[in-house]
Amino acid sequence: MNFYRKSFIGSAVGLSILAVASSALPLSAEPRGHSSASSSRSVGEGPSPVVAPDVPEKVSFAGETISLDPVNMWERLDRELTAMSFTHTNTLLAIKRANRYFPVIAPILKKNNIPLDMVYLAAIESTMNPKAVSGAKAGGLWQLMPATGREYGLEVNDNVDERFDVEKSTEAACRYLRNAYNKYGNWESAAASYNGGMGRISNELSAQQVDSAYDLYLAEETMRYIFRLLAMKEIMEHPADYGFVLTADNLYQPLDYKIVEVSTPVEDWPTWAAAAGIDYLTLREHNPWIRSKTLPNKTGKTYKVKVPTKESLSRSSQKKSVYDPRWVASK
Repeated sequence: MNFYRKSFIGSAVGLSILAVASSALPLSAEPRGHSSASSSRSVGEGPSPVVAPDVPEKVSFAGETISLDPVNMWERLDRELTAMSFTHTNTLLAIKRANRYFPVIAPILKKNNIPLDMVYLAAIESTMNPKAVSGAKAGGLWQLMPATGREYGLEVNDNVDERFDVEKSTEAACRYLRNAYNKYGNWESAAASYNGGMGRISNELSAQQVDSAYDLYLAEETMRYIFRLLAMKEIMEHPADYGFVLTADNLYQPLDYKIVEVSTPVEDWPTWAAAAGIDYLTLREHNPWIRSKTLPNKTGKTYKVKVPTKESLSRSSQKKSVYDPRWVASK
């Protein structure tokens, strides 16, 4: 066990935000606005340690081994591991939610011959939140823009937005990633294009005379993107090494649904929900692709509506499972 793991697991709780902030002060310093008499720190007590995360010598992604011996590769991954380790909230939520959604999206990736490591792309895109919307109006688990969603076969309008359908948006993301891989021949460039766009990555690979996005000089966000992907994979495969200590009870559990097919217009979804034995809140929470109280459905398209079982909605009765045993602390 490395020192970083000991520093978190050996204490009753992990680092607090206050501990991180106070560690930046010299031993003799006082926070502004506080006198020596009012300081709560005992005489001789040092600051809480802020422990740098370990960066491995190499990592793997999509079946390829990536050496971190080059200084720039090591430092770029170190930056993202450090950011994710100390930005606890989003990383912790990604791990918790992944227990619910990885079992859904991983088989879809496998069916489409997309490396399973691409599940971590969804994690950095949306923190595994299928209702996420960015400032640029990208939406859903895979953060697809409206035009991109339509291009890859999704319905996107004021009443229905399939970017927020977990299964359908994953299928669309698979189509995009497969097209990108066929263009570049490697998955890191396909992943970079997910952030920067295929046109930009294609132009820069040609202009800079390289074959891999790891070797490209790009806008800061896109240069960081593929290393955020590597960092998320590293943390989610070894969470305790980076200070994330969870129990099985902390994880969001998969849900069981009754699927109801709707191929006619729906005049009022709240009324429909009541007839199905749930309320409108529950309907919208579990079917975020529904975007208004009505469904015109002039074409007679068949939609699959998820009605969660009562057992799924109760923590005391829902089935408990852990998708990846590495996510929970061993007893």
